[in-house]
Amino acid sequence: MKLSIITGLSGSGKSVALHTLEDEGYYCIDNLPVFLLPALAGELVKDQDKRFQLVAISIDSRNTPAEFENISTLLHPLKAKKIRYEVIFLEARDETLIKRFSETRRRHPLTGGGRPLAEAISYEREIMAPFLNIANIRIDTSETNLHELRDLIRSRITERLDANISLLFQSFGFKQGIPRDADFIYDARCLPNPHWQPALRPLTGRDSPVQHFLGENSDVQRYKEDLVRFLEQWIPRFEAEGRSYLTIAIGCTGGQHRSVYLVEQLAAHFRTCGRQSQIRHRDLPRVASADSG
Repeated sequence: MKLSIITGLSGSGKSVALHTLEDEGYYCIDNLPVFLLPALAGELVKDQDKRFQLVAISIDSRNTPAEFENISTLLHPLKAKKIRYEVIFLEARDETLIKRFSETRRRHPLTGGGRPLAEAISYEREIMAPFLNIANIRIDTSETNLHELRDLIRSRITERLDANISLLFQSFGFKQGIPRDADFIYDARCLPNPHWQPALRPLTGRDSPVQHFLGENSDVQRYKEDLVRFLEQWIPRFEAEGRSYLTIAIGCTGGQHRSVYLVEQLAAHFRTCGRQSQIRHRDLPRVASADSG
């Protein structure tokens, strides 16, 4: 059986993640008290009901901070009983969380006692840090809408056909900030920029003219080949350490041309090698018209 533990910051999309897994056939438990984890592990092992082959639980900050400090100890029974589990930590930038709470008029669970929203978010980051330290997957939803988050959860968390590592190749624009949920971040701004070609400016790295422009450049191809060699060498090491997921982010100025092209090329290469590879273009729908690429 497999257990997915959804946790993170309030307002980051934990409920969306849990509901998505429920739609995918997981038996879901919302807001499980942390101290019940060992008991849950025991019951899951005893019960051979097919309903519990895929289980997802959400854990939020309404537990006491002291319980979170011992989270590694509380997970030991899962390991002892050979329950396959993963911890998924969802987060977002402070300004994004404040905007979401303001728009929905929901109350943050830690705003009691006169604590303002901004302080509650900061305090929650502090007490949830032990989960972040042990998370298998870290997802920043600041630039992700509801439908994108559902797709991301389906591709990254739902039951996979094999035990090999799952790769997510993500393009982004440095103008919009560095993704905090990436395992590797590469900077492609040193490469020729199609933005300065008037005919290519409105296109993206998924369009044939841009692909031809970048594909004909020796520096671009050498950059891509270096990334392929590095990843081919080190991905097996991550698998040997038990990692199930790896996020490789490639950035250019606006996230429209160079990073998109490289992400598409790398994903295609590793799919050809038989590896499960997903693509996410974080900033492609939000690219500005000036200084892109």
